[in-house]
Order: sequence, then structure tokens, then C-alpha cells
Amino acid sequence: MFLRNTWYIAAWNRELGDKPLAVRVLGEDIVLYRKSDGSAAALEDACPHRKLPLSLGRIQGDHLECGYHGLTFDCSGTCVKVPGMDRTPPGARVRAYPLHERYGLLWIWMGEPERADPATIHQIPHWDDPTWGCNQGEAIDMACNYLHITDNLLDPSHVSWVHQSSFGGAACEDTPLDTTVADNGVTVSRWMRNVEAAPFYVPFLKFKGKCDRKQQYEVRFPSHAYIKAIFVPAGTGGDDKPLHPDGFIMDSYNFMTPVDATHTRYYWFQMRNFAPGDAEISRQFTESVRFAFAEDKIILEAVQKGIDRAAVPPIGLKIDLGPTRFRRAIAQLIAEEQSRLPAGAAAAARSIPIHPETVS
Repeated sequence: MFLRNTWYIAAWNRELGDKPLAVRVLGEDIVLYRKSDGSAAALEDACPHRKLPLSLGRIQGDHLECGYHGLTFDCSGTCVKVPGMDRTPPGARVRAYPLHERYGLLWIWMGEPERADPATIHQIPHWDDPTWGCNQGEAIDMACNYLHITDNLLDPSHVSWVHQSSFGGAACEDTPLDTTVADNGVTVSRWMRNVEAAPFYVPFLKFKGKCDRKQQYEVRFPSHAYIKAIFVPAGTGGDDKPLHPDGFIMDSYNFMTPVDATHTRYYWFQMRNFAPGDAEISRQFTESVRFAFAEDKIILEAVQKGIDRAAVPPIGLKIDLGPTRFRRAIAQLIAEEQSRLPAGAAAAARSIPIHPETVS
């Protein structure tokens, strides 16, 4: 069902304070905590004695103490203390997960620990660029499978109907989408020429009148989306042209962590090529993006319910090319990963539905 040998987001680093934090990733209950040096650790959230969640326990220096009988575990998952016993009983350990802090996020590796390489974490090119601004919002809990969200994030056309008061603008349904499949994900993009700017962006543009707008939606495996929005005065846009001096760029980063088969936690922030350090601009961005994502949440949770109740499978359309290719690619990666596991484990990969063939 899920790709495991990869990085997911476990939490914002600001969520982790002086108490253990319970999270759920890929159907597994995990506890996060900070050690005495401030670094974060992740363990299976179940004491092996009576399975009380360790997140109900206490941090003791670099260790985590169970709140039921005081069994204490280090950050490797080894039990280092059992009150009243000289020896640690067999099986008194919990799973430890590789955890890495970057971009204000806690990245967790859900697969084979020896394969966890922080160098493979999704790159944010302008994160440390002092000429770019950044805004962040809280994580969003969505009652839907993460693939419905990746579908949505590989579908630029939906903004004209779902986000009419924010990201939406001219439908431009006759403007073709370029779809590419790479080793790290799928990208769909297009330039829309001589159109009205969408309401969300108008207050921030340095020019008046119609624009050329680029939509670039990229979803990298397993579920990390990078959306680039470019607005320039009409007649000046194009991949073969330098950015107009008044050009607007917003890079939106969206990280979907599957909680289980029907729930997802959605982490997001935006980078922009203007107004660095402007708290008011960041506040406006955050409020507007939060509003737009709330529109997505309504639609996607309803889609999950509709598909769960459907008597017949959904049909495919021409606009589904990007989402379909992503689902096929991620299903293949999961199947390849599970083929290395014991017999029978690969069956879970077949649970990923592939969209019907798209129609032109």
C-alpha cells in the first residue's frame, strides 16, 4: 500500500516540545521526543510489556520512560531499565526510526534503517536565500487517501472550479498540458497566455492588466508536491524567455504523509521571490492559502466517500494523464520494493488503484 524506503514528514519541529508527541505514519503508531541535546528521536509507540503508548510516558534525559511500570528505552529502542529486575527480559525493545530535522520539519524514514540517507530528502532551493520570503501554515488533517491528494496536485485544471475565489482564473481547458515522467516523479505544466490574473495573486503583482501565467505541478515520490506559479505581463512569458523584471514567482511545497489508507496529514509552506521578512505579506499568504486548501479538503474528503460508496469505478478523462502516470509509477515502485520482502508481502502493492485509461 505504501512505499517505505523513503522519507516522510512526521511533524513540524515546532510541534515537538518538552513532552513526547504521538504521531501515526503509514498505519504505524510512533512517538517523537527530544533528547537532552535538543535532537529528536522516534520510537515505536508501544511499551512491549502491556503495550501502553510510550507517548503517555516521560522523557528522562536521553531516554523515554513508560508511564505504566517505568520500563525505560534509549533512542535506539533498547530497554535500559526494568524496575525491580536485574536483567532485561527478552523482547524488551521497541523499533527505532531514523529521524532528521530540516526545513523546520521532522523527516522520518519508514523502511530499512540502513538505507536512510538524509541527502535524499526533498531539496528546497531558496530556503536560505535572503531575497525570498516564506510563509508557513499548520498541518491539515484530511480524511482521504494520500493518492487523492496527489491526483489533485497533478491536475491544474481543477483550480478553475474548486478555487474560483482564490487560485482559479480562466479555465483554459483548450490549453494543452505537458506531462513528463522522471525517475523522481511526474510533472504537468502549461503556459496560459493573455489571461486575467487569479484573485489570490492580484494584490501581490507589480503590474496591471492581463498576464501570462505558468502552472507547473510536480509530485515527487512518494508524495511530495512542488507547485510553481509564475505571473508576468501578457506577451512576456515563456520558458525560453528571461523572467520579466516585474515577474511574480510562488513556489508552494506540499508534503503528504499517509496516516493510514483513508487519512493523510498535509504539511505545506510557500516561498516567494519578493518581500523577504515581511510578516504582513506572509500572514496574507498564509490566510489565503489556508482558505484555498480548506476548499480542497471539502472536495477530497467527499471524493473519498464517493469512491468508497461507488457501485461502479470512476471513469477517466484527458486531464487524468498526470495522476494516472503517477499512480502507475508509485505502484511499480512499491511492487519492486515488496518483491524483496518475504513471499506474500507484495500483495499490498496491488491495493493501489490505477485510474481508468484517460480519454481524449
